[in-house]
Amino acid sequence: MNNEARAREDIDKMLFDCGWIVQDYKLMDLGASRGVAVREFPLLTGIADYLLFIDRKACGVLEA
Repeated sequence: MNNEARAREDIDKMLFDCGWIVQDYKLMDLGASRGVAVREFPLLTGIADYLLFIDRKACGVLEA
């Protein structure tokens, strides 16, 4: 496992421990929880490792 994959596992756990639902982009359901973190979210300028949503509105980006 490379460093980025290990970092993503750690980030997934930290987000989950803080009450976020972590989902893959292809299985995204923004109504699953108030706070949803979506992995590998495509943007105009590239792919965000995580795009964070609160109440279905984008509020932040995390890079692994």
